[in-house]
Amino acid sequence: MEERCEWCESNQIQLEHDVVYWELPDGTKAIEIENTPSIKCSACQMKYQKESIIKEIEDQLFLIDTKQLGKKVDFEELMKIPRLLKRNYFDFSK
Repeated sequence: MEERCEWCESNQIQLEHDVVYWELPDGTKAIEIENTPSIKCSACQMKYQKESIIKEIEDQLFLIDTKQLGKKVDFEELMKIPRLLKRNYFDFSK
């Protein structure tokens, strides 16, 4: 099945890596996450992340010691930070 833009349903999408800004779960600060897998639509010019990437980021930020994060982090580096718990036991969506 061909992927389409989640906003305008065009098939003119490109996979990119982009900078995103994320508020930490405890609300203490926002961080810049570089090289985040993203989608850009050539038709509507929207840039966004798939729900799976959003969930991955949110789970990781919830499960690591965020005090060790600086203002910027690379997506791959963020995902490699050891977790305090194996999974998000507060996510009941599964």
